[in-house]
Amino acid sequence: MAVSLLSHELSDLCLGKPALRSLSITSTIAEALEVLKTSDDNFVSIWNCDDDECCSRCVGKVCIVDVICYLCKDENLVSPSIALKQPVSVLLPKIPGLIIHVEPSCSLLEAIDLILEGAQNLVVPIKTKVFNNKRSKQQQKPFCWLTQEDIIRFLLSSIGLFSPISSFSIDTLNIISPNTLTIEYHSPASAAIGAISRALVEQTSVAVVDSERTLIEELVKVVSAKLKEKNMNGMLQHFTVSMSCGGFSSSSSSDEEYSSSSMAVQVSPFPRPGRISRSMSYSARMVRRSEAIVCHPKSSLVAVMIQAIAHRVNYVWVIEEDCSLVGIVTFSDMLKVVRESFETMA
Repeated sequence: MAVSLLSHELSDLCLGKPALRSLSITSTIAEALEVLKTSDDNFVSIWNCDDDECCSRCVGKVCIVDVICYLCKDENLVSPSIALKQPVSVLLPKIPGLIIHVEPSCSLLEAIDLILEGAQNLVVPIKTKVFNNKRSKQQQKPFCWLTQEDIIRFLLSSIGLFSPISSFSIDTLNIISPNTLTIEYHSPASAAIGAISRALVEQTSVAVVDSERTLIEELVKVVSAKLKEKNMNGMLQHFTVSMSCGGFSSSSSSDEEYSSSSMAVQVSPFPRPGRISRSMSYSARMVRRSEAIVCHPKSSLVAVMIQAIAHRVNYVWVIEEDCSLVGIVTFSDMLKVVRESFETMA
């Protein structure tokens, strides 16, 4: 079984994945916003398109919160119309290696290593019928991408192979990171913009805490307040709609709930088709949550993995019984543990 798992290629994980919606890096922010508003996807991939189209590469991704954070900068609040005319490239983080192109034959193990090295999205060509016209083939070659969530979902289908590690607590596994992005409850909304931008890049989130670091909520209402304050009603409306679609209330994982439900959350090894299955960027998921997704230090690894998958987030906050914030556990932390266990399985 272990050998079978390690032999999987990324083409196995790409089954049913939709083709990426793409936009040229020379497009304006206004054009990116229009695509995001009219698309079922919560992100749009940004491509550097050369004259030789077969050499075009995905260089980043943009979501609605990227645009919001950019427009909320002091220099752009003076004239949002001018800001919207800027190239979409100004929204992309200047960090190499976040988007990596790989072949369908890339192994699961190689994919995990790339993610642990910093990759957030693995762009994979989708196999299609061969076109007779060479130029037509270049123009219509579709791609999809795989995320940390896709990898975790796939691994959960074989979680029994990782016993007993999967039943260990996240505290025991030492994967709780105390380095969290937080903002004090009474801080001005404008003070949150930088933290939100950083959270987008790091695929985490921003916690709102009181003076004693008690977790109050995730940073959603703060953004809404800022938009309302600046009379950005159109953006506020889109933000509100995104937040209200499929939101979840506050949730906490426990081993008791996990064992009693006996895998109550059905986790498919392959992406689910249609609108529900799309791999949402962190920012899109963030605006769809009005309350924090939390667990406790003694929650098991598998319980936390299932909770994150169920709520479509890349992370779970870790709190004590009194709601004081301990830290955060991310998909990357979980994958690190899984990768180490592969060494004993090989």
